[in-house]
Amino acid sequence: MPASATIRQRRKEARPQELLDAALDLFAEKGFAATRSEEVAARAGVAKGTLYLYYPSKEELLKAVVQHNLSRLIAEGAEMVDAFEGPTTELLPILMRVWWERVGNTRASAIFKIMMSEARNFPDIAQFYADEVIQPAKLLLSRTLARGIERGEFRDVPLKETTSLLLSPMIFMSLHKHSLGACIEPSDELDIAQVIGVHIDLVMHGLRVVPPLVPSPASSTPDIRPARKVGRPPTTK
Repeated sequence: MPASATIRQRRKEARPQELLDAALDLFAEKGFAATRSEEVAARAGVAKGTLYLYYPSKEELLKAVVQHNLSRLIAEGAEMVDAFEGPTTELLPILMRVWWERVGNTRASAIFKIMMSEARNFPDIAQFYADEVIQPAKLLLSRTLARGIERGEFRDVPLKETTSLLLSPMIFMSLHKHSLGACIEPSDELDIAQVIGVHIDLVMHGLRVVPPLVPSPASSTPDIRPARKVGRPPTTK
Protein backbone atom coordinates (compact mmCIF):
# COMPACT_ATOMS: atom_id res chain seq x y z
CA MET A 1 0.00 0.00 0.00
CA PRO A 2 1.45 3.42 -0.92
CA ALA A 3 2.48 5.67 1.95
CA SER A 4 -0.12 8.29 0.94
CA ALA A 5 -2.91 5.67 1.11
CA THR A 6 -1.71 4.58 4.57
CA ILE A 7 -1.82 8.17 5.81
CA ARG A 8 -5.34 8.62 4.42
CA GLN A 9 -6.46 5.43 6.15
CA ARG A 10 -5.04 6.57 9.47
CA ARG A 11 -6.68 9.96 9.01
CA LYS A 12 -10.03 8.29 8.33
CA GLU A 13 -9.73 6.14 11.46
CA ALA A 14 -8.92 9.18 13.59
CA ARG A 15 -11.73 11.29 12.14
CA PRO A 16 -14.53 10.26 14.56
CA GLN A 17 -12.35 11.19 17.54
CA GLU A 18 -11.42 14.50 15.94
CA LEU A 19 -15.08 15.31 15.35
CA LEU A 20 -16.00 14.42 18.93
CA ASP A 21 -13.19 16.58 20.32
CA ALA A 22 -14.18 19.51 18.11
CA ALA A 23 -17.84 19.16 19.07
CA LEU A 24 -17.07 19.01 22.79
CA ASP A 25 -14.89 22.11 22.63
CA LEU A 26 -17.45 24.12 20.65
CA PHE A 27 -20.43 22.99 22.73
CA ALA A 28 -18.54 24.11 25.83
CA GLU A 29 -17.48 27.44 24.31
CA LYS A 30 -20.71 28.47 22.59
CA GLY A 31 -23.39 26.16 23.96
CA PHE A 32 -25.07 23.28 22.17
CA ALA A 33 -27.92 25.31 20.68
CA ALA A 34 -25.65 28.08 19.37
CA THR A 35 -23.14 25.75 17.72
CA ARG A 36 -23.71 24.94 14.03
CA SER A 37 -22.73 21.62 12.51
CA GLU A 38 -20.55 23.30 9.90
CA GLU A 39 -18.55 24.92 12.69
CA VAL A 40 -17.82 21.50 14.16
CA ALA A 41 -16.77 20.21 10.75
CA ALA A 42 -14.51 23.22 10.16
CA ARG A 43 -12.90 22.86 13.61
CA ALA A 44 -12.17 19.20 12.81
CA GLY A 45 -10.86 20.09 9.34
CA VAL A 46 -13.48 18.20 7.32
CA ALA A 47 -16.43 19.05 5.11
CA LYS A 48 -19.93 19.28 6.57
CA GLY A 49 -20.98 16.27 4.50
CA THR A 50 -18.21 14.22 6.09
CA LEU A 51 -19.56 15.06 9.54
CA TYR A 52 -22.98 13.73 8.59
CA LEU A 53 -21.44 10.46 7.37
CA TYR A 54 -20.48 9.74 10.97
CA TYR A 55 -23.16 11.63 12.91
CA PRO A 56 -26.44 12.31 11.07
CA SER A 57 -27.50 15.18 13.36
CA LYS A 58 -26.12 17.54 15.96
CA GLU A 59 -28.15 15.71 18.62
CA GLU A 60 -26.54 12.40 17.66
CA LEU A 61 -23.16 14.09 17.80
CA LEU A 62 -23.74 15.26 21.38
CA LYS A 63 -24.95 11.80 22.37
CA ALA A 64 -21.77 10.32 20.92
CA VAL A 65 -19.71 12.84 22.92
CA VAL A 66 -21.45 11.72 26.11
CA GLN A 67 -21.05 8.03 25.34
CA HIS A 68 -17.40 8.34 24.41
CA ASN A 69 -16.38 10.40 27.43
CA LEU A 70 -18.70 9.22 30.21
CA SER A 71 -20.65 6.06 29.40
CA ARG A 72 -17.52 4.04 28.68
CA LEU A 73 -15.88 5.11 31.93
CA ILE A 74 -18.94 4.16 33.99
CA ALA A 75 -19.03 0.74 32.32
CA GLU A 76 -15.34 0.24 33.11
CA GLY A 77 -16.03 1.23 36.71
CA ALA A 78 -18.77 -1.40 36.96
CA GLU A 79 -16.34 -4.04 35.70
CA MET A 80 -13.79 -2.91 38.28
CA VAL A 81 -16.32 -3.28 41.10
CA ASP A 82 -17.21 -6.79 39.91
CA ALA A 83 -13.57 -7.89 39.72
CA PHE A 84 -12.18 -6.10 42.80
CA GLU A 85 -11.22 -8.46 45.60
CA GLY A 86 -9.79 -6.03 48.14
CA PRO A 87 -11.55 -3.99 50.83
CA THR A 88 -14.19 -1.47 49.83
CA THR A 89 -12.25 1.14 51.80
CA GLU A 90 -9.70 0.92 48.97
CA LEU A 91 -12.17 0.46 46.11
CA LEU A 92 -14.25 3.60 46.68
CA PRO A 93 -11.28 6.03 46.73
CA ILE A 94 -9.93 4.37 43.55
CA LEU A 95 -13.24 4.94 41.76
CA MET A 96 -13.37 8.57 42.84
CA ARG A 97 -9.76 9.31 41.89
CA VAL A 98 -10.07 7.61 38.50
CA TRP A 99 -13.21 9.63 37.82
CA TRP A 100 -11.37 12.87 38.54
CA GLU A 101 -8.30 11.91 36.52
CA ARG A 102 -10.29 10.84 33.46
CA VAL A 103 -13.28 13.19 33.61
CA GLY A 104 -13.04 16.03 36.12
CA ASN A 105 -9.48 16.95 35.19
CA THR A 106 -9.96 16.63 31.41
CA ARG A 107 -11.92 18.35 28.65
CA ALA A 108 -14.74 15.85 29.36
CA SER A 109 -15.62 17.88 32.46
CA ALA A 110 -17.24 20.42 30.13
CA ILE A 111 -20.09 17.97 29.51
CA PHE A 112 -21.60 18.85 32.89
CA LYS A 113 -21.71 22.53 31.94
CA ILE A 114 -23.29 21.67 28.59
CA MET A 115 -25.97 19.48 30.13
CA MET A 116 -26.77 21.92 32.93
CA SER A 117 -27.34 24.76 30.46
CA GLU A 118 -29.11 22.80 27.71
CA ALA A 119 -31.02 19.88 29.27
CA ARG A 120 -34.25 21.82 29.88
CA ASN A 121 -34.41 22.90 26.24
CA PHE A 122 -33.74 19.44 24.79
CA PRO A 123 -35.86 16.82 26.63
CA ASP A 124 -34.71 13.97 24.40
CA ILE A 125 -31.07 14.68 25.20
CA ALA A 126 -31.89 15.11 28.89
CA GLN A 127 -33.54 11.68 28.96
CA PHE A 128 -30.61 10.17 27.09
CA TYR A 129 -28.18 11.67 29.61
CA ALA A 130 -30.24 10.36 32.53
CA ASP A 131 -30.26 6.86 31.05
CA GLU A 132 -26.62 6.85 29.94
CA VAL A 133 -24.91 8.70 32.79
CA ILE A 134 -26.97 9.63 35.83
CA GLN A 135 -28.65 6.32 36.58
CA PRO A 136 -25.61 4.09 35.79
CA ALA A 137 -23.32 6.34 37.86
CA LYS A 138 -25.69 6.26 40.83
CA LEU A 139 -26.02 2.49 40.52
CA LEU A 140 -22.24 2.08 40.42
CA LEU A 141 -21.69 4.08 43.60
CA SER A 142 -24.66 2.62 45.46
CA ARG A 143 -23.41 -0.89 44.66
CA THR A 144 -20.01 0.05 46.01
CA LEU A 145 -21.51 1.46 49.20
CA ALA A 146 -23.73 -1.61 49.63
CA ARG A 147 -20.65 -3.81 49.23
CA GLY A 148 -18.90 -1.97 52.06
CA ILE A 149 -21.96 -2.18 54.30
CA GLU A 150 -22.44 -5.91 53.67
CA ARG A 151 -18.78 -6.57 54.47
CA GLY A 152 -18.99 -4.62 57.72
CA GLU A 153 -16.58 -1.92 56.50
CA PHE A 154 -19.09 0.95 56.22
CA ARG A 155 -21.86 2.13 58.49
CA ASP A 156 -25.42 1.40 57.40
CA VAL A 157 -25.93 4.69 55.61
CA PRO A 158 -28.85 5.53 53.26
CA LEU A 159 -27.57 4.62 49.79
CA LYS A 160 -29.49 7.16 47.69
CA GLU A 161 -28.58 10.18 49.78
CA THR A 162 -24.96 9.12 50.35
CA THR A 163 -24.47 8.52 46.62
CA SER A 164 -25.69 12.05 45.93
CA LEU A 165 -23.27 13.47 48.51
CA LEU A 166 -20.38 11.56 46.94
CA LEU A 167 -21.12 12.89 43.45
CA SER A 168 -22.09 16.49 44.16
CA PRO A 169 -18.67 17.96 45.11
CA MET A 170 -17.00 16.20 42.15
CA ILE A 171 -19.51 17.63 39.69
CA PHE A 172 -19.34 21.07 41.33
CA MET A 173 -15.56 21.16 40.87
CA SER A 174 -16.00 20.26 37.21
CA LEU A 175 -18.55 23.04 36.73
CA HIS A 176 -16.32 25.45 38.63
CA LYS A 177 -13.54 25.02 36.06
CA HIS A 178 -15.84 26.11 33.23
CA SER A 179 -17.78 28.86 34.98
CA LEU A 180 -16.83 30.69 38.18
CA GLY A 181 -13.22 29.61 37.80
CA ALA A 182 -12.85 32.34 35.17
CA CYS A 183 -13.70 34.98 37.81
CA ILE A 184 -11.02 33.97 40.31
CA GLU A 185 -7.57 35.52 40.51
CA PRO A 186 -4.74 33.04 39.95
CA SER A 187 -3.50 33.62 43.50
CA ASP A 188 -6.89 32.54 44.89
CA GLU A 189 -7.27 29.40 42.79
CA LEU A 190 -7.76 26.15 44.65
CA ASP A 191 -5.61 23.09 44.15
CA ILE A 192 -8.48 20.99 42.81
CA ALA A 193 -6.57 17.72 43.17
CA GLN A 194 -6.04 18.55 46.84
CA VAL A 195 -9.71 19.46 47.26
CA ILE A 196 -10.72 16.08 45.84
CA GLY A 197 -8.23 14.41 48.18
CA VAL A 198 -9.79 16.16 51.18
CA HIS A 199 -13.26 15.17 49.96
CA ILE A 200 -12.23 11.52 49.73
CA ASP A 201 -10.60 11.67 53.18
CA LEU A 202 -13.72 13.14 54.79
CA VAL A 203 -15.98 10.65 53.03
CA MET A 204 -13.93 7.65 54.08
CA HIS A 205 -13.72 8.74 57.71
CA GLY A 206 -17.43 9.42 57.75
CA LEU A 207 -18.31 6.02 56.30
CA ARG A 208 -16.06 3.82 58.40
CA VAL A 209 -17.58 1.79 61.19
CA VAL A 210 -16.61 3.30 64.55
CA PRO A 211 -16.03 0.68 67.28
CA PRO A 212 -17.98 1.29 70.48
CA LEU A 213 -16.13 2.88 73.34
CA VAL A 214 -15.07 0.40 76.04
CA PRO A 215 -15.17 1.95 79.52
CA SER A 216 -11.99 1.66 81.52
CA PRO A 217 -12.08 -0.57 84.64
CA ALA A 218 -11.72 2.44 86.92
CA SER A 219 -14.85 4.05 85.53
CA SER A 220 -16.95 0.93 84.93
CA THR A 221 -18.71 1.10 88.33
CA PRO A 222 -20.53 4.35 88.96
CA ASP A 223 -19.99 6.11 92.27
CA ILE A 224 -23.46 6.25 93.88
CA ARG A 225 -22.36 7.71 97.20
CA PRO A 226 -24.15 10.95 98.05
CA ALA A 227 -22.21 14.09 97.44
CA ARG A 228 -20.64 15.56 100.51
CA LYS A 229 -21.75 19.07 101.37
CA VAL A 230 -19.02 21.61 101.47
CA GLY A 231 -19.25 24.19 104.21
CA ARG A 232 -17.79 25.35 107.52
CA PRO A 233 -16.62 22.54 109.80
CA PRO A 234 -18.87 21.92 112.86
CA THR A 235 -17.89 23.81 116.03
CA THR A 236 -17.17 21.95 119.28
CA LYS A 237 -18.45 23.06 122.67
